[in-house]
Amino acid sequence: MRTLPMLSALFLLTVAATANAQTTPAGFQSPSKNIACQYFDYDKQNILRCDISTMDTKPRRPADCELDYGGAFEMNAKGAAARICHGDTVMDKSLPVLGYGEVWQRGGFTCKSEQAGVTCFNTERRGFSLAKAKQEVF
Repeated sequence: MRTLPMLSALFLLTVAATANAQTTPAGFQSPSKNIACQYFDYDKQNILRCDISTMDTKPRRPADCELDYGGAFEMNAKGAAARICHGDTVMDKSLPVLGYGEVWQRGGFTCKSEQAGVTCFNTERRGFSLAKAKQEVF
């Protein structure tokens, strides 16, 4: 009968670990903590969103954007990337740091961290490069 309480405790630990794994965001942040990226899988549609908090020059907000603009970029696993109008952020101090020279891959996305900034692209080699000095969509 002693195995039953031990199995119950093991089950509870497994449930707690699974719940914790589901709440941990998938993504990374740059060593400077100025750029953060998170991966989302919505109904089998893979999305990568990256935010940059400090930029030398912020672009003008489009007239049809009533929220923040300039510091958020998004793309699907296929298709074009874009700078987006946003009212939230993916900046999260709990994200692991992607060291300079390291590569992160998930769901059809590849990102590389360098001292100059972060570059991410999808399966069609479309994406963006983010740095304090310049942000570029390609």
